[in-house]
Amino acid sequence: MPELQELGLGAADPRRGERIARMSMDAWVIPLAFVVSAGLTEAAIRYAHARRMLDEPGRRRSHTQVTPRGGGVGIVAAALIVLWLALPLRIQALQAMTALVLVAGIGWWDDHRSLRALWRLLVHILAALVFVAPPTLALFHFMDGTAARLFAVMLGATMLLSVVWSINLHNFLDGINGLLAWQAFWTFAAIGALDHMYFNAGLGWLPFALAAACVAFIPFNFPQARVFMGDVGSGAIGFLIVATIWLAAMSRGPRWLAVGLIVASAAIIDTTATLLSRMLAGRRWYSAHREHLYQWLVRSGRSHARVVGYYMAWNLFIAAPASVFVSRMHRYDAAIGVTVLVYTLGFVVWTRTRSAVLRGVRARD
Repeated sequence: MPELQELGLGAADPRRGERIARMSMDAWVIPLAFVVSAGLTEAAIRYAHARRMLDEPGRRRSHTQVTPRGGGVGIVAAALIVLWLALPLRIQALQAMTALVLVAGIGWWDDHRSLRALWRLLVHILAALVFVAPPTLALFHFMDGTAARLFAVMLGATMLLSVVWSINLHNFLDGINGLLAWQAFWTFAAIGALDHMYFNAGLGWLPFALAAACVAFIPFNFPQARVFMGDVGSGAIGFLIVATIWLAAMSRGPRWLAVGLIVASAAIIDTTATLLSRMLAGRRWYSAHREHLYQWLVRSGRSHARVVGYYMAWNLFIAAPASVFVSRMHRYDAAIGVTVLVYTLGFVVWTRTRSAVLRGVRARD
């Protein structure tokens, strides 16, 4: 319809139904991811007890019982299988799998024996390079002219920084029962749904299978935690989320970056705002703490389940409609505008909520 084109709204691809029909034979990766994740999570609980990989309650933690960690290894194993089966290009699958093994491997090591933050960061950078360098070099050689090649280098640097930041910010989000697992499920499920509805199913069943792996972990961690995800799972989820968004952007266009930023906005806003507030206050921003908004909400007396519900409400009532709106638009300036609006609203909500919660905590104490 001409009037829709003038508004920048795209029309549906007439071949989308045929494309999805051809994909139906590969949908079995979804239950496979669920079964692998659930089975290995149960095994990880027994392993953690045997190896004394236990998180003790403490001043910087939000739990009150001794709980094993490292349960996210089930999600990692499922994701490795999914990446190999769902990504059409073998070289692309190997790059993503290698990067995931590096991120999960250093997290698994840290779950066994605490490591210095510098060593973890160096491995995260190496993993990002494994994922980012090949497409960046290919784009660099494809481009003609100094300006175009400079753009390729800047894009590669942006990808690298985003991968490292996503790994760490999702690790920061893993501080109460169920929050990271539910947030990861939402992110992958939303990406998959938007991809099938508006981007011609270019990602196939990959995001849905990753969502299934996260769902399988939830009963072990929410509302009561039999096991924590650990660094092996939280860092891996951070990598998988940003990698999925970049894979979509590389194959379906830069509009996916705005969509991804909106879908993952709850995690990005909380961790980024917390980091900035600690830096401005002169604190050691890189040290362990309990100053994320979700942690203050729990410290104020709200249950873990209720706090998770707050974050899911943001996803459903703010991120979902905004991401659908951006997905239907072809105008990049409008997509950027909506993204900026969502983040402005998010930072305002974060600031006002945190101030109100802090006043309540201090008045109670």
